[in-house]
Amino acid sequence: MRASRVGAPTTRRVKRVTYLHDSKDVPAIAGGARVGDYFALLKPRVMSLVIFTAIVGLLLAPGPINPVIAFIALLCISIGAGGSGALNMWYDSDIDAVMSRTRNRPIPSGRVERNDALAIGLIASGFSVMTLGLATNWLAAGFLAFTIFFYAVIYSMWLKRSTPQNIVIGGAAGAFPPMVAWAAVTGTISIESIALFLIIFMWTPPHFWALALYKQSDYQEAGIPMMPNVAGEQSTKVQILVYSVLLLVSTLIPSFIGFSHLPYTAVATVTGVWFVVLALQLYRRTGVEMKKAGKKLFTYSLYYLLIIFLALLADHYLAQFGGFA
Repeated sequence: MRASRVGAPTTRRVKRVTYLHDSKDVPAIAGGARVGDYFALLKPRVMSLVIFTAIVGLLLAPGPINPVIAFIALLCISIGAGGSGALNMWYDSDIDAVMSRTRNRPIPSGRVERNDALAIGLIASGFSVMTLGLATNWLAAGFLAFTIFFYAVIYSMWLKRSTPQNIVIGGAAGAFPPMVAWAAVTGTISIESIALFLIIFMWTPPHFWALALYKQSDYQEAGIPMMPNVAGEQSTKVQILVYSVLLLVSTLIPSFIGFSHLPYTAVATVTGVWFVVLALQLYRRTGVEMKKAGKKLFTYSLYYLLIIFLALLADHYLAQFGGFA
């Protein structure tokens, strides 16, 4: 990126970020890419969360599934997530070059060309959907195709740059994988799989807005209308607190519908209350202390989802083999 563009006023940068997506915007170094750079296009950290929640959905779904088919289903969901990640990096390469936490990604750093990322994203997405349909059923494949489309088009190309509600609506993309896995086993969508979806969906806003509170300058430079930059810090803290309460309620839905038992309910209650406490602490902080509280909540949220889904899985098998109700 030329120095004149880096130093341009924010108003010009926002316009450039919003409308320019030509390969000239981000330099490429021919032949400079390594295998790890192409793998990074798939967003392995996001993929790991997708794999984990999909495994839980697969194991909680009623009915048998051949282990080989189960492995293929998880592989397809993972590749689909990676494909959508590559499409996201292809489209967002201009704003990635501006933000400090993303400017070292393969495209803005010049190690991978945008057209290569586009090709990888399209091939991975198409392959994963077709293979999942052939291996399991076309409901699961259609669900996976919709998930990829939602993340790459609805979120990346539209919501992310147009509304501070981008994370709220776009969060659905990250919440679909356990439903896709459930459909791969059962060929249906049920209230239980919707409950898994709601947990992730309600988790997404406080998770990302906590990050946005202490990374405001990054989003401001890139011209992305994240909630703190548009509605202000106070409004964002209120919404984080509201969604944290809704998250606590959503984690208790499995208990209300008979999908879980006392061990899970206890874990969900304790961890959920602590999530709300951290959100309340964030609400009361300002300035530097607010940024510290936001980082603390964000860090806790990374482990929170893991704890909730592991607790749900453990509860399921304890009930199955322990015989409690």
